[in-house]
Amino acid sequence: SPTAEPAASQPYHAVWVSYLEWQQVDFSSAQAFSADIAAMFDNIADLGATVVLAQVRPFGDALYPSDYYPFSHLCTGTQGQGPGFDPLALLVQAAHARGLQLEAWINPYRLKGSASMPAALAENNLMNTHPEWVWQNPDNGSAYLNPAIPEAADYVVQGVAELVQNYAIDGVHFDDYFYPTTDPALDAARFAASGAGDLGSWRRANVTALVKAAHDAVKAADPTLRFGISPQGNPDNDLTEQYSDVTSWLT
Repeated sequence: SPTAEPAASQPYHAVWVSYLEWQQVDFSSAQAFSADIAAMFDNIADLGATVVLAQVRPFGDALYPSDYYPFSHLCTGTQGQGPGFDPLALLVQAAHARGLQLEAWINPYRLKGSASMPAALAENNLMNTHPEWVWQNPDNGSAYLNPAIPEAADYVVQGVAELVQNYAIDGVHFDDYFYPTTDPALDAARFAASGAGDLGSWRRANVTALVKAAHDAVKAADPTLRFGISPQGNPDNDLTEQYSDVTSWLT
């Protein structure tokens, strides 16, 4: 269903709803979930917000049935086990009923935030199906897709296309998790094989290639949909630590 007002005519006043909020929502039934979401979205509308950035893919998992990612453990406590309903479909319905836009917020690379988040992975988690795509932090157990691997980036883009094709969302949003480390060992072999001369520039090109492909997938589905990114508030960190060329994206 369309939003109550064309997106271009509304101010962009957004509220983030993250996996931390989903931990406080009742997923035991569609009715219980809808009741909690109704209260949440009423509060958001009362604040004068116009957009909900709903985190629907926080850890290489999904708050919706997906051909690419297992159901999030946030739904039932077990990654890969669905709640018996489609949370994202209900989120879109609840937002649009209140004249709110809903953007699907995803983390493109993160599979684990720590050794225990999430604690147990589904069989079809990418850490199990494509371990060669994954870099794991030995210090805290977090895990990320390697941004230097084109096949991993293409998989992320296919997941973006799935979202915009299957749901009447108003956009797709990335947060600020791009390169997970500055350690040259992460992608040393691929960098050497690339023939590139500067590691930082090459890494920024890897991220920008993903960003452009995701943008194009969103716009191919509907040119009026938004594709947004919230990088760190520190431009130097963006460029040199996460290899996010924000200036290039804006052009």
